[in-house]
Amino acid sequence: MTDPVPGPPVPGDGVAPDAPADPVHLPGKPTSASRTTLSHIMTANDTNLLGTVHGGVIMKLVDDAAGAVAGRHSGGPAVTASMDEMVFLEPVRVGDLVHVKAQVNWTGRSSMEVGVRVLAERWNESTPPTRVGTAYLVFAAVDGEGRPRPVPPVIPETERDRRRYQEAQIRRTHRLARRRAIRELRERRAAEGLADD
Repeated sequence: MTDPVPGPPVPGDGVAPDAPADPVHLPGKPTSASRTTLSHIMTANDTNLLGTVHGGVIMKLVDDAAGAVAGRHSGGPAVTASMDEMVFLEPVRVGDLVHVKAQVNWTGRSSMEVGVRVLAERWNESTPPTRVGTAYLVFAAVDGEGRPRPVPPVIPETERDRRRYQEAQIRRTHRLARRRAIRELRERRAAEGLADD
C-alpha cells in the first residue's frame, strides 16, 4: 500500500512541499496569477508532408506558452528542463485557430510543472473548439548566471487546480523513479563489464 499523495500548499504557508530545511521564504501565488492563452492561426507554412500542421509547430507553441507561464509565476527567466509528456489527440489543419492554454500545476524549490491544453477551431466558424493535444513540461527558474533560483509555491484555487497539483506530484514521483531505475541499470551493467557498442 502506498502513502496518499499529499495535498497542495494552503494560502499563507509560503513554503513549497519539497522546500529545503532553510528555505528562501517566498509568498505563494495563485494558479490564476500566471495562467495564459496563446492563440495562433495555422497557415500553409506550418504543414507537414501529409498536409496537416506539423507536430513540431504545435510543440513550439506549447513551449512558448508554457515558458511565458513559468516566467510569470517565477518572476523572471525560466528554462525548459523537460517535456514530460506530449499527446496529439487530433490533427490540426491549415486555417485552424489554435489556442494553447497553460498554467502552473506544481512547484518545487526551483522547478515548476506547467500543464498545457491545445484547442483548435476553424478560423471562420463559430463552433466549439476541439481539444487536439495536451502536454506537461518542467521548467527551472534561473538567475542571471543560469543558476537555479527559488520559485514561489503555487496555490491551487479550484478543485480542478488541486487535482492537477496532485497529478503533477504523481508524474514527478514516476519521473524520479524512472531516472533512478535507469541509472541503477547502467551502473549494474558497467559493474558486470557490459559495455554499450
